[in-house]
Amino acid sequence: MDAARARKLADRIQQVVAEMLERRIKDPRLGFVTVTDARITADLGDATVFYTVFGSEAERADTAAALESAKGIIRSEVGRQTGLRHTPTLTFVHDPLPDSARHLDDLFAVARAKDAEIAKKAEGAEFAGDADPYRFEEDLEGDAADQDGEGETSGRAGHRTT
Repeated sequence: MDAARARKLADRIQQVVAEMLERRIKDPRLGFVTVTDARITADLGDATVFYTVFGSEAERADTAAALESAKGIIRSEVGRQTGLRHTPTLTFVHDPLPDSARHLDDLFAVARAKDAEIAKKAEGAEFAGDADPYRFEEDLEGDAADQDGEGETSGRAGHRTT
């Protein structure tokens, strides 16, 4: 199977499943579900539908049970709307991506708070040594002029004439 055709078919399966969950499946266990992605194998035999559920772990478990019980109805509608000779089997998988993103957002918030705390502590701080410990080119030239002031230099570097 062509990869582009398989991707288009997966997108169509995602749309059909989302429409079915929104309009036709009336299971009270079904929570606030979002179909995030669908992938299909190269032989078009199996389709994996990824979803997220807004709510608690109990609502997530109830939604998983509702999806399993409605799998046959959803599969027959996928077969009818895609026109495939053999309708792929559907597997529903909870998508952990939003949970991972939320966890990363929490970590970034902690890092920003610690950065703000460090910046607050650094406001009244003074340098332990010079404010600018690095030597610049004009400083080096001035030091060389001081050393050469003791005697005249010849045209060659490192040789002094007295």
